[in-house]
Amino acid sequence: MAFVDKARIQVQAGNGGKGCESHYSDKYTRYPIPNGGDGGRGANIVFVADRNLHTLLDYRFKQHYVAQSGGHASSNNKTGKRGEDCILRVPVGTILWDYDTNLLIRDLNVHGDSVIVARGGEGGRGNNHNRTVLPPHAGEVRTIRLELKIIADVGLVGFPNAGKSTLICGVSKVKSKVASYPFTTKAPILGIVKDEDDEKRNFVMADLPGLIEGAHEGKGLGDQFLKHAERTKILVHLIDMSGSEGRDPVDDYYKICEELDLYSEDLLQKHRILVANKMDLPDAKKNLMRFKRKVTKDIIAISAKEQQGLDKLLEAIRLLL
Repeated sequence: MAFVDKARIQVQAGNGGKGCESHYSDKYTRYPIPNGGDGGRGANIVFVADRNLHTLLDYRFKQHYVAQSGGHASSNNKTGKRGEDCILRVPVGTILWDYDTNLLIRDLNVHGDSVIVARGGEGGRGNNHNRTVLPPHAGEVRTIRLELKIIADVGLVGFPNAGKSTLICGVSKVKSKVASYPFTTKAPILGIVKDEDDEKRNFVMADLPGLIEGAHEGKGLGDQFLKHAERTKILVHLIDMSGSEGRDPVDDYYKICEELDLYSEDLLQKHRILVANKMDLPDAKKNLMRFKRKVTKDIIAISAKEQQGLDKLLEAIRLLL
């Protein structure tokens, strides 16, 4: 299933039903009595956050939504049927914007959150009120911009081929694609890391596409997916300590820090856990000693491929959470 985190749609709430002009008379009434009912109200357009959805793919294929109009009234003071609301379900973490004004409508970041984005029109008034029929109102028409920012406890960041996909495959049941070329991961992938002894210690980990220098300007996959890191509580910064891709681990660290800072100061200030990966490869231990001298921060050494040091890393994550 394709991961889509942006969409633009047009919604139209239901129109109100027509009011009725009717009169009642019998042999006992001298003048006819107005008894036309009111038209039904048009349906609203409602967005609801649903944790069972993970992409905005559906809104790429269908971009126009029209809600049900209200029913027309009839005689004997019968009111028209109200239109049934049009419910549009979106993933948790979806932000709704008014496309024309660029104003925020609602951030649906909790399962079950809902918001009415377009209200149905009032039904027309029948002549039973003031002997005059009033016309119905049309439903609101709006253009909505949808933006999805995934919600996870932990986000994995680092250069391409730092071992992020291998790590999430090793600690969860996610079967993420692992290959030796850059940008194997083209979209965020969520995995649940479980604790067999205590379900309360479970957490959600997000494998984010690799960053490169200039990512905040749109280079590589750029800031297209950096926004997803904003929702996480903790960032796990993976560094290829072996230098297997021909890069210097110290330079890698500072470049990723710079990209996070240039994109958003909030990202740089998040809790971060430094992880030295690929410690099973040659030169990794020597590079780690040099790294500790130049970067005076705690770092956890692991080998995601060989499943070494993962328990220590998971315990540090749970402790911080």
